[in-house]
Amino acid sequence: MQTTDIGSKENGKLWQRKPVPSNNGILVNLIRNASSYQTKTVRFLHVAFDTTGESFLAGDHHGNIYLFDIGRNRFQLIQKTGLACTALAFNLRRTTEFLVALSDYSIKCYDKDTRQLVSWMRGHEGAVSSLSVHASGRYAISTSSDTAQLWDLDTFQRKRKLNVRQSTGIQKVLFLPLSNTILSCFNDDSIFAWESDTLVCAYQLPVPLDGPRMHYKAFSLTQDGKMLATGGRTNLLHLWCLESRQLVRVIQMPQAVRTVRHLDFLSDSFDGGSSQILGVLSQDGIMRFINTETCKLLFSIGSHEDAITSAIVCPKGRHIAAVMDSGAVRVYSVRALTQEIHKPPQPLVRLVTGEKVADGLCLKMKVHAGTVRRPKRTSGCKIRTRLLQPPDVSTLEDKENDLPDGLNKKRLQTLLRTFGEYPAKYRMFIWRSLLRLPENHAAFSSLTEKGLHSAYLSLHEHYPIKSPKLQRGLQRVLSALAHWSAIFGETEYLPLLAFPFVKLFQNNPLICFEVVATVVVNWCQHWFEYFPNPPLNILSVVENMLAHHDKELLRHLVNCGVTSQLYAWPLLETLFSEVLTREEWLKLFDNVFSNHPSFLLMAAVAYVTLCRAPLLLCTHRDDFEYFFHHRNNLNISVMLTETYHLMETTPAELHPNSVLGDFEPLTRGQYPIFNKYPTFIVEYQCQERERIRQEEVEYLRESRQALQEVRAEAVRQQAEDEAWYMQQDLLQQAEVQRRRLLQEEESKLAQQRARLAAMKRELKVKELTLLDAARRRFLTHQQNQRRIELHRLDDEIQRKAALQAQETAAAVKDMEVRQMELDAHRRLFEQRLAKEQERVSQEVKTEVEARRRKAELDDLAFHNLLQSDSDLNQETQRVLEESVAEVEQHDVDADWQTEVIGRLRRADEEQERRRQQLANLSRETLAKEQQLIQLMMKAEGKHVRGAKQAQPEEEKQATVAMETRQRSRLSWHTDEAAQHQDELRRSQDEAMNQLQERRIRSPCSTRGLLHLPDCSQVDPANICLNNQSSDDSTCFSLEHGRGKLDREEKALLQEVRELRQKLAARARAGDHTSLSGSSQISQCF
Repeated sequence: MQTTDIGSKENGKLWQRKPVPSNNGILVNLIRNASSYQTKTVRFLHVAFDTTGESFLAGDHHGNIYLFDIGRNRFQLIQKTGLACTALAFNLRRTTEFLVALSDYSIKCYDKDTRQLVSWMRGHEGAVSSLSVHASGRYAISTSSDTAQLWDLDTFQRKRKLNVRQSTGIQKVLFLPLSNTILSCFNDDSIFAWESDTLVCAYQLPVPLDGPRMHYKAFSLTQDGKMLATGGRTNLLHLWCLESRQLVRVIQMPQAVRTVRHLDFLSDSFDGGSSQILGVLSQDGIMRFINTETCKLLFSIGSHEDAITSAIVCPKGRHIAAVMDSGAVRVYSVRALTQEIHKPPQPLVRLVTGEKVADGLCLKMKVHAGTVRRPKRTSGCKIRTRLLQPPDVSTLEDKENDLPDGLNKKRLQTLLRTFGEYPAKYRMFIWRSLLRLPENHAAFSSLTEKGLHSAYLSLHEHYPIKSPKLQRGLQRVLSALAHWSAIFGETEYLPLLAFPFVKLFQNNPLICFEVVATVVVNWCQHWFEYFPNPPLNILSVVENMLAHHDKELLRHLVNCGVTSQLYAWPLLETLFSEVLTREEWLKLFDNVFSNHPSFLLMAAVAYVTLCRAPLLLCTHRDDFEYFFHHRNNLNISVMLTETYHLMETTPAELHPNSVLGDFEPLTRGQYPIFNKYPTFIVEYQCQERERIRQEEVEYLRESRQALQEVRAEAVRQQAEDEAWYMQQDLLQQAEVQRRRLLQEEESKLAQQRARLAAMKRELKVKELTLLDAARRRFLTHQQNQRRIELHRLDDEIQRKAALQAQETAAAVKDMEVRQMELDAHRRLFEQRLAKEQERVSQEVKTEVEARRRKAELDDLAFHNLLQSDSDLNQETQRVLEESVAEVEQHDVDADWQTEVIGRLRRADEEQERRRQQLANLSRETLAKEQQLIQLMMKAEGKHVRGAKQAQPEEEKQATVAMETRQRSRLSWHTDEAAQHQDELRRSQDEAMNQLQERRIRSPCSTRGLLHLPDCSQVDPANICLNNQSSDDSTCFSLEHGRGKLDREEKALLQEVRELRQKLAARARAGDHTSLSGSSQISQCF
């Protein structure tokens, strides 16, 4: 047993020298240590074979996936998953891909060549315990304790999911081989079958009610999907027939088996998938292989010391990969394990050699061993010993070896073994002696006198031969064979079989017939039992021998779809005449006729095995067909040596001797009856052929009679037709002449019409060309004009928009300048008014002071006068004083009133002037606004007119609506401007009226001054020239008028600002309207 330590290597060889399986069948033991200096072993957990059975995957608990190729003696590390695997599958449709179920409850698909992750499938909530792949490799089922999921391996999508109750867990779900059925087994031992397409329950296997409960844990199916083996926590196995859906057998394992952990059928290449050897892995770590039919223990692997935890058998039944309890993977050879089983039985003929006797003779004899007979027990009697003497007469073997004409078969075989062939000069003579031809002239004459057989009347059509003599000879021999037995008239390959003998014995038809008949009777045994099909029984014998001697070649042929009907039957039906030359064929049949009839089948196997090298290179069916129907480079001597080797080494149970009988020559006088074929088929075909032949004869007779009548009628009709044809010829000639004249005239007219039509067509084409050019020129001109108009309108719109923006900006700037001027004038006016008021106040104070001093001087003068004029009357003095005071007061009031009125007039004039300036400014602003509005109306009108000209008929209504809206907007702007102008005028009128009213109501006015109290009514003592009441009232009215004027001025400035803002907004709206109008016009164009 070889042990290979993988270690940390990623690739290498499985073994250094080719392993020889030991007695226990072990090929190699694979282990993996963590490192070279540590003894820690990395345990392998699961293995999985591919469809060929030559390579398998193994995953360890470190997450490494290894590929082991037994045929190529290689291993390699193809993936590092990082997680321990719980299940593997390596039989997908794409042979380079495999599935790995990991401990994180996920399933991954990898490619072993590229080592890339193909897909990642999730969905399980527990560890995946098994993976089952459909026979097509397209679908897969993953099973855990709580659910089973069906995956599509083309899209890697989940198609279906099987959920169960927590109380009822799932044991296993798997596909049936060669079908679309899914089997599911649950913890309650119930087994259901489902259709994978519709997931409809097809049937349920009945649960056995009697006996202990099985607690199924292990399941296995045969390759044909007809048998199911189940096992559980007992030593009983249940075998179910899935066709009848019944339990057919219960097998009890030995007492050492208490629990079945794993089951696996061991397939064979020639059992058709109905495996009968079942491997049972029990709790003791030993896997026992039993025959389910005989219930016998065949062999076992594993032991109590080196227990097996899991095992799997390759699909071809060649190897077993077992994961040991130590963590190693052990590969077993099934051929070595089953060597004792397949050992051939002891031969029936045994050679007994005796010791030397006194006379020095050595006695030899063959003993036919039948059933073993035990000697009878005798009490006290001695067994007599008899000395066997050689017989004086010849034995049966010597009689068989004696041939006619004094030849001996043994000597001929010795000669043949020495030289490889018989002398060409004596070959025909030797063949006649070996075949023991009876030369029945009378019987052969009776067959030839029957003439040609109906089946070979048209032989030259199917098998054309260059030589007529050889054609007639072949036809004569085949007809004689068909008259001898009806089967030979229906056999299609008989000409191929008989042709080489006909060519060899073309000068002696009798010998040729008897040679062919002898070959058919002896070397073509059982060929016609499956007529009209090829001899399937003989071909199966050839295939079994090929499987025994060269399994690899047979596997290649099977994989390529090549059966024995393609590689063996062409050789047999032509007797190797297509693949061998004349000399090679003669040498071959020297050996064929000198040996048992099974030698021909052995020669076919030898030919195929010797040509294994080119056959292994062929993959197409056409190549195989060509190969077995044409000559190939093959040494006939090597082929014969290999044939003799196969004759000696082929096991007895596979040897054709057990199927084919010994050589039997033709009987003398009359040929033997040959009826080893399905007579009803041949007779039916003969009857059908005879019926068809009679119908053909009758049809030919009727056809001949009808043909004669038709011929007579044809002669009479021919005479009449000739006379009529002569007359018709004359008429036809005259008609031809006139027709020719008419054709000439018509041709002339047609030529003239053609010329006229050509001229008309040319003129029409020119006219159309000119019209088209003019139309194109007009369209081009129109397009250019519209393009220029559009550019002009765009430029005009841009210019007007720029001009409008400039005017608006200028107007805004003018309004700002005017506002600044107004503010400056207002401030200047206020400053001047304050200065004037200060000056007037100073003047008034100065004048009042002067008048007071004057009054004091007057008083002083008056007192002096009073003092000087004491004579005056006090009354007169008082009246005079009053008169003087009143006059002086009147003078002062008149002067003050005159001065105040003048100042008020000047102030009113200044205010009026300022109001006129504001009114003029407002009028100018309104005029500019109207002018701007008119410009905007003109621009929009032009835009509208341009749009009307450019837009099509279907947009006129929209244009009219837009023009109406624009007109209404312009009229609204005009009305608003007029209303604003009226409001300004009305405010000016109201300001003038208020000013006039203030003038009228002013206390310093003339009307107020005239209504002073009468001097006679005023107490002179109460008159005070420096009283400031009038002055105060005058100052108050001036301050009041100035505040109101300021408020009106501010209101007017506010209105001007609002008007300016409205103008700016209208200008912007106009720009936007113009731009949108231009864009609409451009879109229309």
